[in-house]
Amino acid sequence: MAKKLTEKVAWVGKVDWELKRFHGDEYSVDKGSSYNSYLVRDEKTVLIDTVWQPFDKEFVARLKQEIDLKQIDYIVANHNEIDHSGALPELMREIPGTPIYCTATGEKIIRGHFHQDWNFVNVKTGDTLDIGQSKLVFVEAPMLHWPDSMMTYMTGENILFSNDAFGQHFATETLYNDTADQAELYEEAIKYYANILTPFSNFVTKKIQEVLALNLPVSMICPSHGVIWKENPAQIIEHYLKWADSYRENQITIVYDTMWESTRKMAEGIAEGINIADPTVKIKLINSAKTDKNDVITQIFRSKAVLVGSSTINNGILHSVSGLLEMIKGMKFKGKKGSAFGSYGWSGEGVKQITKFLDESGFDIVNDGQRLLWVPDEAAYASCVEYGKKFSEAL
Repeated sequence: MAKKLTEKVAWVGKVDWELKRFHGDEYSVDKGSSYNSYLVRDEKTVLIDTVWQPFDKEFVARLKQEIDLKQIDYIVANHNEIDHSGALPELMREIPGTPIYCTATGEKIIRGHFHQDWNFVNVKTGDTLDIGQSKLVFVEAPMLHWPDSMMTYMTGENILFSNDAFGQHFATETLYNDTADQAELYEEAIKYYANILTPFSNFVTKKIQEVLALNLPVSMICPSHGVIWKENPAQIIEHYLKWADSYRENQITIVYDTMWESTRKMAEGIAEGINIADPTVKIKLINSAKTDKNDVITQIFRSKAVLVGSSTINNGILHSVSGLLEMIKGMKFKGKKGSAFGSYGWSGEGVKQITKFLDESGFDIVNDGQRLLWVPDEAAYASCVEYGKKFSEAL
């Protein structure tokens, strides 16, 4: 069912309440999501983006209830990942000659996905499309978060169709930010940024500054996923500028995996020592084998320092930790400190391997780490407490 946003713009997307995993199995979705498509009606009619392929027939059928498809003059494809472009083949079977406005890279990606010779019109930053009383202004946004990405600004209505920027995987029937639960909304917004946009923070800052320099009035920000920012839309822009600037809170995250609880006991001792040294710091103690990896990344994103621990196994580290370290490396975190710890039986290479990985991932290494042989006794546990104190003081 279409939802009217303004006299000229309607939301015609799909709310996916059942979604639990995204990007294959790479992203956990706790609150569902939405695939936001927008229908713009001026003297010309424009469809901005479609929905994910599993909902293509439903999308086109509902769109037919709203408008004669032949009245759609243009399609704008801000981004062409399958969750945005998936319904294009079903739609283009109905209106095959309709021009598709996208970046040059966007055309290559659409062709790569669907292998169709549709009517593509390539646009770049500053290009406009006159649709009557309003104009659509295109702004390329490469690597936010794909190379084809762009935003579209509608004059008159002062709406920024922001693509993946400023979005969240967050299902809600209310559509608008001011009617959503604010704690849930911002938890999903920071998780979205931490896991999807962190590697591209330099691009985020540059593009936001570029858009702000245009002095375009913005009454509404309409992203591709989640709520529409209608009440004080600048608030999410301010958060993005903060998150993109080597973000960290007064938080230390201790993440570990353990075979026979020895490394867990070390983690708890270290946490105790940190708390003694600085009772004001938030401490997150996380077992990487039992906690969703995207939630772990979100806590690391929030942290000023991270301690990573693992038992040593087969001259290496436990796989939940090694997989997490690979994710951490891809995030390209900045301005964070880190160290390693772990228990071992007879070889004990794990701490050195974790330290090397953190160093290569851009963390400022605080010390050589903490290793313990076998199960910590009272003295060994006390040494972990002392290690936690010294780690905190070193920050």
